[in-house]
Amino acid sequence: MRVGLLGGSFDPPHAGHRAVSLVALEALALDQVWWLVSPGNPLKSHAPSENLAERVAAARALAAHPRIKVTGVEAALGTTYTAETLRRLLPRLRGLRVVWLMGADNLRQFSEWRDWQRIAAMVPMAVLNRPGEALRALSSPAAEALAAWRIPLESARGLASRRPPAWVFLPGPHVPLSSTALRAARQKDRRHPQTAS
Repeated sequence: MRVGLLGGSFDPPHAGHRAVSLVALEALALDQVWWLVSPGNPLKSHAPSENLAERVAAARALAAHPRIKVTGVEAALGTTYTAETLRRLLPRLRGLRVVWLMGADNLRQFSEWRDWQRIAAMVPMAVLNRPGEALRALSSPAAEALAAWRIPLESARGLASRRPPAWVFLPGPHVPLSSTALRAARQKDRRHPQTAS
């Protein structure tokens, strides 16, 4: 079985998460995508704003697809950093072909992640484009460091079978949504509630 792992705080989950999952299922010939709802994000001091159980429930309601599975496995493993999550999770997934899924915004800052080179050495990766991110992501330090292992888009369906490091850039979808922007709008609404007249 071929499984894509999409990690994140999902604070809140939104249509973009679902859209990139559907693109990954098709473009990478995956059997399933698993959303790994993180208990926290070391790169975002103010996230997540909602508790894990609420975010997992909201993600399950949004996913609404038989091939998208939602899990809070990082909390069960007691991990926060992706490298540690993969180190502890991958041995439990023997027999599965696993691909790490990330947005282009994450590739742009990937070199700031703890043990990012180890992540690239553990699992093939698919980078899904975000509006306005392609050029910055593909010229980022991590993208340049991993350039020799980038495979062409035409080979994307075989990514799960490749030995890491291996990665592909998927040009779609272009969903102009982000959890950060949705959180900011939610905070603004809480500070300035609309009054009914």
